[in-house]
Formats: sequence, C-alpha cells, structure tokens
Amino acid sequence: MSLRYLSARLAQQIDDELTSAAGAFSLDQLMELAGLACAQTLAKVYDSAKFNRVLVCCGPGNQGGDGLVAARHLSMFGYKTTIYMPKPGTKEIYQRLHTQCKNLDIATLPADSESFRDALASSDVILDAIFGFSFKGPIRAPFDDALPLLSQSRLPIVSVDIPSGWDVEAGNEAGVGLNPDVLLSLTAPKEGVRSFRGRHFLGGRFVPKSMDEKFQLNLPAYPGYEQIVDITEATQKL
Repeated sequence: MSLRYLSARLAQQIDDELTSAAGAFSLDQLMELAGLACAQTLAKVYDSAKFNRVLVCCGPGNQGGDGLVAARHLSMFGYKTTIYMPKPGTKEIYQRLHTQCKNLDIATLPADSESFRDALASSDVILDAIFGFSFKGPIRAPFDDALPLLSQSRLPIVSVDIPSGWDVEAGNEAGVGLNPDVLLSLTAPKEGVRSFRGRHFLGGRFVPKSMDEKFQLNLPAYPGYEQIVDITEATQKL
C-alpha cells in the first residue's frame, strides 16, 4: 500500500495524540527526534567536505525549534553552522534550544537584510525550517523579504516537512514558496507536497505501530539505526 498523505487537520490530530497521555511524548522529545532527522537528511545528501557551511533558517514556531536542534547536531557532525532567525520564537523551549546552540559557539545572524545577504554569499547549503504545516498565506514581513532572497541565492535547499511558503494542502499554487532540492517530511508526507519532485525523505521514527495502523499511514521500514528513510521513488510514482 502507498504512503498516506496528511491533511492539515489529520497532521494536527496525530501531533496531538503523540503528545497526549496516550502517546506520552513531550514536545522536547519530538523536536529532538525531528531535528536529528533534519540534520541526518542534510548530511546524507550534502557531504561536509564539499558543503560545509550551512545556513539554518528558523521561523518562530515549532518548525524553527526543529531547525535549532538540527543546527546543534550539524555542528557536532562537523559542519560550520550559522543560524538566521528573521523573527525569533518567544516560547521557553525555543529560548533553551537557542541557548544550546550558543553554548556550541554557533553564530546567529543579526536580523538585518545586509547580514543575511552576506551569509547567503558565504554558505554552501540552506536548511529551511521557517514555516510548518500550519502556515497560511500571505507571507508577511519579515519573511516576505527573506524567502525571495533564499530563492535568488541558487543555493541547494533542504526543507523541513513542507517547503516554506507552501500551503499544507494546496502546495505552491500561489507560486511564492521555496523550491527545495530536498524535502524531509515528518511523520508522513503532507497533501501539499504531492507535486514535489526532488529528493524526498521521511523522518519520524517515533510513530508507534499502533498509531500507524490507526491512521492507516502505511509507513515504510526505517533501515538499521537511521532516523530517516528515502521515499523519493515511492512518492514520485504517485
């Protein structure tokens, strides 16, 4: 059976169940596992010997938290990681994750566009963790300036869960979203990425078999100790 694509409502329902008394996961745990999967995806496709300088772009929500976790792991994998936060998150968990990065001497850019342009010119690959599956357009400041600059950089982009600017169900029909080379879907692919034709991975080795069966996700097996599985071939047949 083929992988199930998730609507916004179903994706939220699964997240809620994972963090419920029945699922028993904390938000910290899920962010840690998701961020590790993000870092592993980028490292698998973009070797640190050639693509050492990674610009991690984080939004203010849980997606940005995943990005901060990924930045920490990438730094420990040997990448030179820099964080860009057009609008930093205010939640306590976000602040703690950012402090963990600062403790590893991971630089955070000033929020001005000149610093961002300079960072793009001196980066090898971008991790896009700006908007998650709850994003609804239009794109507002300061992200309305950041996304075009990311696209214009022509750097390879790895997007987390759904490319920033894409609607979780309608995809990039507005034409304002990023067009990444690599996508890491978390838990299961979202409806809006059916048209994505780049390298596609799945991360979410935290989903129990009972939940997989309950929601008929038809998740593939993860190889060995990997936190990700390549679903490019499976998704491009659909």
